[in-house]
Amino acid sequence: MSFAIIETGGKQYKVAASNILKVEKLNITKGSKVEFKKVLLVNDDKTTEVGNPTINGATVEGLLLENIKDKKIIVFKKRRRQNSRKRYGHRQLLSKVQITKILKGGKIVSEIKENKIKLSNEAKSDKKKVIKKSVEKRTSKGKSKK
Repeated sequence: MSFAIIETGGKQYKVAASNILKVEKLNITKGSKVEFKKVLLVNDDKTTEVGNPTINGATVEGLLLENIKDKKIIVFKKRRRQNSRKRYGHRQLLSKVQITKILKGGKIVSEIKENKIKLSNEAKSDKKKVIKKSVEKRTSKGKSKK
């Protein structure tokens, strides 16, 4: 299975076609194509190419699924014996990206078909609709008519 290692947002990620990953927020709209040009390593089933520091002509393409917020983390600072405490939280802004193609020198190393991308998005929306309907049924059954 072919894969690549990319750098974005100061972090490195190992990606393969059809992977969904959460990266630092990208300032683009939902459904847009994303292109990662900082490719550090590309492995197609036969050879491995390592960049110095990046590989010239190698790119990884993806599709932005949505911009989200990560779970909240609590930061608590305390100085002993001084009754000095500080507590605050932080939610990191993230982008969910599905990897569609890995290219090396203009040639496709790995890719997924377009219909798989659409199916995964439609399946998620259908699942949400089913959950909403089941919640509505439960709440309507519990109510009594007066």
